Amino acid sequence: MGTRVPTMVKYAREPANPAKVCKARGSDLRVHFKNTRETAAAIKGMQLNQAVTYLNAVLAHKRIIPFRHFTGKIGHKAQAKEFNTTQGRWPEKSVKVILGLLENAAANAEAKQLEKSRLRITHIQVNEAVKQRRRTYRAHGRVNAYLACPSHVELWLEEDAAAVARPADEGAIVKRRKVSQKALARERAGARK
Repeated sequence: MGTRVPTMVKYAREPANPAKVCKARGSDLRVHFKNTRETAAAIKGMQLNQAVTYLNAVLAHKRIIPFRHFTGKIGHKAQAKEFNTTQGRWPEKSVKVILGLLENAAANAEAKQLEKSRLRITHIQVNEAVKQRRRTYRAHGRVNAYLACPSHVELWLEEDAAAVARPADEGAIVKRRKVSQKALARERAGARK
């Protein structure tokens, strides 16, 4: 066989403005898929520094990762009340891997000269990788599969648009409050009298 030519990695989707986005990804990471998926869901949409602070608090067991999708046999924890749910865990290995990816993406942002304080996690995706097979030995000479469930993780950090100042009062657009049909009919009837 010939030598394999390395190609650029492919992401699940591409950003609308690639100049304002920095990416990071990891393939076949030896972390449980379910824990990593819940960790990723917990930080999606957060600012970079906010996400790093949150994940460090999870490592210190001060805050929790809420488990919303994969909830089988997940114990109830009081810390999960913060997220209006009852189930949660502190998946340390998954948190450390995602922290590493965030650090890598932040370094990529620095190379692209993006402002680190305005970076937000706009895309984070966790996919199941091919299971790694081992075996465990059971009673009476039997053998069972002993599989690992690794993950592929990809994320983007996108620079927030600069804050736009609110227009001055004169000439500003006036928003009309929502009024029900019944209230409008009352106003019309009151105007006729």
